[in-house]
Amino acid sequence: MGSTTPAVEIVGLSFSYGARVALSDLGFTIARGEIFGLLGPNGGGKTTLFKLISTLVPLRQGDARILGFDLRNDTIALRRRLGVVFQHPSVDGKLTVAENLAHQGRLYGISGARLRERSAAMLEQLGLTVRAGDLVETLSGGLKRRVELAKSLLHEPDLLVLDEPSTGLDPTARREFLNYLTDLRDRQGVTIVLTTHHMEEAERCDRIGVLHQGRLVAIAPPPELKSRVGGDVVAIYAREPEALQKKIAARMQVTAVLVDGTLRVERPRGHEFVRDVVEAFGDEIESVTFGKPTLEDVFVHLTGHRFHAGAAEDVG
Repeated sequence: MGSTTPAVEIVGLSFSYGARVALSDLGFTIARGEIFGLLGPNGGGKTTLFKLISTLVPLRQGDARILGFDLRNDTIALRRRLGVVFQHPSVDGKLTVAENLAHQGRLYGISGARLRERSAAMLEQLGLTVRAGDLVETLSGGLKRRVELAKSLLHEPDLLVLDEPSTGLDPTARREFLNYLTDLRDRQGVTIVLTTHHMEEAERCDRIGVLHQGRLVAIAPPPELKSRVGGDVVAIYAREPEALQKKIAARMQVTAVLVDGTLRVERPRGHEFVRDVVEAFGDEIESVTFGKPTLEDVFVHLTGHRFHAGAAEDVG
C-alpha cells in the first residue's frame, strides 16, 4: 500500500435507520495529510458517517476503503491505524492523566519502555507533562480534550477521526485545539477527518464536505465554496417579507430569496443595493445587513435553508 493511496475512498455509500435515510449515495476521497471537515447541522448525517469511518457501525451499502483497507472486511486491521476522538468524553475522571494513557496503551498492546516513551511524548506534545499526576476530573474542559487527543494518538495512527471535537470548549480552548490539529498535520503528516457544525472549525480545514439531509451537496476548500455565492450577501428584515419580495422584483428586477422569514439577496457591491432598497422601501424595512459570504451563507445558497433551522438530532 503506497503513500499515494487516498486516506479515504468512498463510493455509493448509503445508510438507513429503519425507514429513515441517514446517508444517500455518498462518493468522495480524502487525500493523505489533509484536514477534511464534514460540515452540517444536526440531523445532516455527519455523525453516522463518523461512525462508519471509525468502524463503529458496519457498512451496509456502497464501498469504502480507509487507508487502503476494505471497510467491510478489514475492520480489525484498520482499527490499529485509526485514532478516534468521540464527541462525548471517553477519559476516566477518577484516573490520572498518566493512568488514562497507560490503560489506552495496553488496549493497543503497548507496554513497558515503549509505553513509557509514547506516554511521555504525548504528554510533552500536548502540554500535559506537569499535569500527568492530576486526576482528569480536576482538569478544565480544554485540558480534558487534550487528554482525549493524547489517548487517540498514543499508538501513532495514520488517520485521526474526530466527532465534534470542540464540544464544550470555550473559544480560546477551541482555537488552541485547532492549532494543535494543524501542527499535527504539518509536522507528522497525520490525516484528520472531523465532523463539525462550528464555522470556525470548518474554516480551518483544507477541504470541507457540506452534508444536508444525508446528501453531500458540495465538497471544496472553504474559499472556493464562498466564491460560489454571487457577491455580497444582503439580508433584509421586514414586517411583511413576502409582499416586499414581490415589490423588489417588480421595481428593481432583483430576485430576493425568502429564507425563514428573511429576504436574502446575493449581489456584487452589496452596499449600493442596500442604499437603493432602503431609499425605495424604507418604511417597510425593519433592518438590513450585508457582508462578505460566510460558510453559513454557502449552506443557505446550496440548500435554501438556514444552517440550524429545523435540525433534528443526528441519531446513531
